Amino acid sequence: MTNRQCDGPLSIFHPPAALRYLPAVRWNKITLVGVGLLGGSLGLALKRLRLAREVAGYVRSPASVKECADAEAVDYATTDLLAAVFNADLVVLCTPIGRMRTLSKQMLPALKRGAIVTDVGSVKGSVVRELETPFTKAGAHFVGSHPMAGAEKTGVASAQADLFANAACVVTPTRRTNKAALRKVEHFWRAVGCRVMRLSPETHDALVSRSSHLPHLVAATLASHVLRPGQRDELPALCANGFRDTTRIASGSPEMWRDIAVANRAHLRVALDEFVRELQRVQAILRRGKAAELAQLFETAKARRDAWCSRCASPSPE
Repeated sequence: MTNRQCDGPLSIFHPPAALRYLPAVRWNKITLVGVGLLGGSLGLALKRLRLAREVAGYVRSPASVKECADAEAVDYATTDLLAAVFNADLVVLCTPIGRMRTLSKQMLPALKRGAIVTDVGSVKGSVVRELETPFTKAGAHFVGSHPMAGAEKTGVASAQADLFANAACVVTPTRRTNKAALRKVEHFWRAVGCRVMRLSPETHDALVSRSSHLPHLVAATLASHVLRPGQRDELPALCANGFRDTTRIASGSPEMWRDIAVANRAHLRVALDEFVRELQRVQAILRRGKAAELAQLFETAKARRDAWCSRCASPSPE
């Protein structure tokens, strides 16, 4: 599949009942390293679609083992990373990106030759640079992935089997990527409902700094600013649906978003500089009090967003 952006009609998502008609890649064992919202949702999808005979999960604490069992997100969860990874055909790194390098190094002794490793990280440049070589030297294949799915809720208790339905998923191969492994990873994401596209790691990071990382930074800054201490007591009561919807993603995992912002800070700074210049343009319009210019601003924004929603937007959370 060639590189493309969301500038035209996209393939229609087949609901789970129809996925049996897709050519299957059946995995003997898939290990999810990290079973929170994304890992847990992936586990539920794999189990519902019967894409693997065994779905294992690695978690950090005994309490998380129980949570995984309660959610039925995996066949079994363990705090033993080597046991979780042992004999896995596919390993999916579902932790914050700041932990991926350390966990990858720790799992190498248990990784079988020919195993495929992918991830769900929102930044690809640093992840691919850090993980591709050690996995290749261990006789495995690493293919970077980023399913554009998630929610502000965290933890396996919030997992949803259909979280990836019709979500865009970017895979980021390099010149060193094993072609057979790449095809299997792409098929894997399609099998759980994703629309797959290929981008270079650098192109991916530049684009998502605008489409994903900047919106989160703006939402977090807005929530922190408006709700800061020392404001009038009436202000929180006046923050209604518009404020709630605009800042919803600010309730996401602080650890995850800290890691994303640090890892993609070069592209994020550029995106933020551009946005600040745009805000300054709006500020100048307000200073002049030009109603026609303000009307054009709102009309343009509405037209562009409505067109995007009609073409390729992911389903809105309920």
